[in-house]
Amino acid sequence: MRLEWRISRRYLASRRGTRFLSLITLIAIGGVSVGVMALIIVTAVMNGLQGELRRGILGVNPHIFVLTYGEGMRMLDWRTPLDSVRRMEGVEAAGPFIQTEIGLRNRAGYSEGAVLRGIETEGPASRSTDIPSILRRAGISLGPTRSGLPPLAAGQGLASHLGLIPGDTVTVVSFTNIRMTPMGPSPKMEYFEFVGGFRTGMFEYDSKFSYTSREAAQELSGLGEAVSGLEVRLRDPENAAPAGNRIERALGLPYRTDNWMDMNASLFNALKLEKLALGLILLLIVIVAAFNIVSTLVMVVTDKTREIGILKSMGMTSRRILHLFMMQGLVIGMVGALIGGAGGVLVSWVTDHFKLIRIPGEVYFVSYLPVKVDPWDLAGILFCTVVISFLATVYPAWQAARLDPVEAIRHE
Repeated sequence: MRLEWRISRRYLASRRGTRFLSLITLIAIGGVSVGVMALIIVTAVMNGLQGELRRGILGVNPHIFVLTYGEGMRMLDWRTPLDSVRRMEGVEAAGPFIQTEIGLRNRAGYSEGAVLRGIETEGPASRSTDIPSILRRAGISLGPTRSGLPPLAAGQGLASHLGLIPGDTVTVVSFTNIRMTPMGPSPKMEYFEFVGGFRTGMFEYDSKFSYTSREAAQELSGLGEAVSGLEVRLRDPENAAPAGNRIERALGLPYRTDNWMDMNASLFNALKLEKLALGLILLLIVIVAAFNIVSTLVMVVTDKTREIGILKSMGMTSRRILHLFMMQGLVIGMVGALIGGAGGVLVSWVTDHFKLIRIPGEVYFVSYLPVKVDPWDLAGILFCTVVISFLATVYPAWQAARLDPVEAIRHE
């Protein structure tokens, strides 16, 4: 094998015997490198988008919603099922929540539609989702306010549209607690104190979501002691579907569950399909580069016909000749894959670390292009590249191995 390696390395070099590789070898390696780099960057972009969406969704929503059937969409006796859910295996925490559609109006009379969620602010239930941690990172408390009004925290986009600063009084209109009067439908209105804005990184949530205490949300929506449902946080978010099924079986009717994976299945499936389609398209670049390897080895076989004939006449077997040219093509593929892999990882890291590509958040849900290299994707791309490069060596290596030494050197 040492002999084959020395000969194949020499055939890769220029004809004059310098230390530099021949031009056709550099072109073949460059083609493989560009294909691998493009594949890694594109898959890293798709992984980054999927990871950012996942982080944003789980930053606002719990892993599982426990709801009830019926038009009222309210859970009256929620403490009993809450205790049962908390004791289940895999459940990290659980708590009640209120969710309702509202309208927000600032002092100037400008209004925006929003979603209001009432959450627990004290006790173990306050750790049932990531929402309190988001509020804590922003330095926001949903405790008593200076004015004595109920607290209200809103996404930065929503707060910016309304021109709110901490301490402002906001009029909140409830669309779920509309009372009929002699003058017609009359929604309930209450004053809240704006205590601060938070940022999740998801434009859709930052421009629509607001939060207050559970008690204030119950008062505004007219639910009394009832809640909209329970929110459950698991130790492993990927087990949301089986955990939801266990909760449904344990609680029975009229309880049902929704999990974050099913609620956003269409979005994640679209991203996976797009990633697969782009990967297959860009894999064609690697296949084209493999044809460069074929052409390179065919040219080498043609150029080295005399040398091959001499080697075979000196006793080198056809099998060793086959190994020689396969090793040559394999080296081109491996070097190209390593260079492309290193370049793709470096470009991906720089793009993500410095947030080089800014995009409109109102269109793409995120304000910059996130890039994340998955080790399994990287390993798969490099493995497929080496395999394709190896397969590209079969025909020219077979052609070299079947050369008749007498015919190869008869005209020399």
